Amino acid sequence: MILEKMLQSQGFGSRKYCQQLIKIGAIEIGGEVITEPKFKLNLIDLEYSVYAKSYQYREKVYIALNKPAGYECSHQSTHHFSVFELFDEVLLNRGLQCVGRLDQDTTGLLLFTDDGQYLQALTHPKKHVSKVYHMQTADPVTQDQVIALEQGVELRNETGVFAATDVVKLGEHSLHFTVHQGVYHQVKRMMAAVGNKVDQLHRQQIGLLKLQNLAEGEWVYLNAAQIEAARHQAQSSLEQPTVEI
Repeated sequence: MILEKMLQSQGFGSRKYCQQLIKIGAIEIGGEVITEPKFKLNLIDLEYSVYAKSYQYREKVYIALNKPAGYECSHQSTHHFSVFELFDEVLLNRGLQCVGRLDQDTTGLLLFTDDGQYLQALTHPKKHVSKVYHMQTADPVTQDQVIALEQGVELRNETGVFAATDVVKLGEHSLHFTVHQGVYHQVKRMMAAVGNKVDQLHRQQIGLLKLQNLAEGEWVYLNAAQIEAARHQAQSSLEQPTVEI
């Protein structure tokens, strides 16, 4: 691939703008300033800098964010900050999208990508990718509520029964469980269906990818193992070792 095309693919702007970046000496590769837009590149493990800021070539990007409260999963947020404000313009120019959504008051693991096939693989209803949630409830969690969640509940305007697995009561007002669908406000609606209310909600895990060391508001690029871990499906996946970020 030639240099100007590579820069455009990485989100640095139009082909014409990337040509200008190159010609004014803003691009450096291997310690050498490159001023030829048609310079041919080996993309394997390619590292380069733009205005002295280092980058790595990525054919596609896969990102994990520990989402803070108060951020909407929308490019055009209305009443709160947008999660996309946490990323720079270069990434946004690549067409970065949320893999699913979290409510503005929900925290935890949220994935982003510019890979449409990967997004589809994690969000299509037939895929049943597992998601683990921790929550604080308004009322004490009862054993009857735990049993009802495990047996499954009906949700208004949805078809079928929605059950939780790995339901664990952590405290009088604290609970965690795993869901395998992805309908709108599913966890909150499931808790309402058993007669309780979610006060705080945190997503800890998607597939085998587990949020462990990433501080709130921080994000990282996923490595190959982490990218694949998020794709694991259904209940049996949770019996396998998790991959942490």
